[in-house]
Amino acid sequence: MTGPVLTADIRLRRDAFELTAELSVADGEVQAVMGPNGAGKSTLLRSIAGLEPDVSGSVVVDGVDYLDDRRSLPIVDREVGMVFQDHLLFPHLDAVDNVAFGLRARGWSRSRSRREAADWLDRFGLGGLGSARPDQLSGGQAQRVALARALAIRPRVLLLDEPLAALDVSTRHEVRRDLRRYLVEFSGATLLVTHDPLDAFALAGRVLILADGAVSQSDTVAGIIEHPRSAFAADLLGVNLFWGRVEPDGVPGQRRTVRFPDGASIVAAEAVRGEVVDGDVFAMVRPSAVGVHASRPSGSARNVWEGTVEHLDVVAGRARVHVAARPPIIAEVTTAAVTELDLRVGRSVWVTVKATEVEVYGR
Repeated sequence: MTGPVLTADIRLRRDAFELTAELSVADGEVQAVMGPNGAGKSTLLRSIAGLEPDVSGSVVVDGVDYLDDRRSLPIVDREVGMVFQDHLLFPHLDAVDNVAFGLRARGWSRSRSRREAADWLDRFGLGGLGSARPDQLSGGQAQRVALARALAIRPRVLLLDEPLAALDVSTRHEVRRDLRRYLVEFSGATLLVTHDPLDAFALAGRVLILADGAVSQSDTVAGIIEHPRSAFAADLLGVNLFWGRVEPDGVPGQRRTVRFPDGASIVAAEAVRGEVVDGDVFAMVRPSAVGVHASRPSGSARNVWEGTVEHLDVVAGRARVHVAARPPIIAEVTTAAVTELDLRVGRSVWVTVKATEVEVYGR
């Protein structure tokens, strides 16, 4: 990868919703865009593609600002290809003409664009389906045609808006595998909107997380996994994430207290992985590090508090126990422990967390 192919500073207001997002995507890089429903993910992609009105800021591709008032480029002149969740193939055109559409819009002759389109269908293993209409294609085939159409114009920026979401489980696996291969070969910048962490972690090197129309975190996949910085990222990874401020504990070099805004607190070891952080911090606890007890335990754990079982999720021999407490926390235990402790909704329990299991990092 060299310098950024795409840099964008998007500003958009629609009724009560406001999107403000900055991003940069390098040559050959795939960046996933994630966030809760309504966060602005699809709107961000549509703004870059030129499909949203009244967008301000900048969309710079290879040094050309598509939003520059002096040259505000129409959609057809932007070096951007986009794939939508529901394919959005033209129902009256066969597969070849669907793929050829962007080339025709750029002035290619019909014969030349159809030859190029047929080559792209061959690359996607669809060479025998060139004359098929969209309603004659399976979901996976239709999405491959949509990908071929986006790539046929040889864009510098590829925008993928939930490209796998409408597919069934088996087809999704196949298309994800193929998409990974195509993205490795693609030399431009790719933005991938997805709700599925498997898609993000399998296809992308970086992740941008949107919340309420703003960027809450932008980092490498490893950085997101190691240091989530939003409730969405914590839920995505299945970890407990708190935020507060470090307070002196009176025992220098041994431990410190993180005080939360509601007055609750948690005690952490002085340093995790050799790092000491002060001031405003995040405190992360993995559910597997949370002990659950039927009565107040004795032992060395620095953090002990009482709560009530609010919810139980059982998957593959493990149970995630959601405990309503101060602070609320999720523990992961075996199904045998659920039976042994008689865990059920409404059951009073005690939870424990060792100070060494509380990872603290700066905000």
